[in-house]
Amino acid sequence: MTKVKEREKTKELADCIIEAMQEKMAQDIVVIDFSELSNMIADYFIICHAGSSPQMEAIADAIERKTRTALKSRPWSHEGFENKEWMLLDYVDVVVHIFREDRRQFYNIEGLWADAIIKKIDQE
Repeated sequence: MTKVKEREKTKELADCIIEAMQEKMAQDIVVIDFSELSNMIADYFIICHAGSSPQMEAIADAIERKTRTALKSRPWSHEGFENKEWMLLDYVDVVVHIFREDRRQFYNIEGLWADAIIKKIDQE
């Protein structure tokens, strides 16, 4: 697969994840784009937070269901489903972070990446 095709597939995956987040009313969706930086672990981080543990779980479930149905894609791993403070879905090129609001403020992931392009997604 060519580099252009790989980037298109990765962008399609990111868009699908964002749509699933929006459907479950995820709050303050942010995309950190690392695709132009060298030696990064992923092309995108997609970050959001939720108002409750059940909403966090609903967002994660919606992402997994939508990416599996639309793109035949499954996360390589997922973390944080036990304590539901910071849930992570790792799709290799796209890493999804779903936070409880207070944990998101504490870790401030967006503040760590000054070199990357950070884009806030408008709520629909």
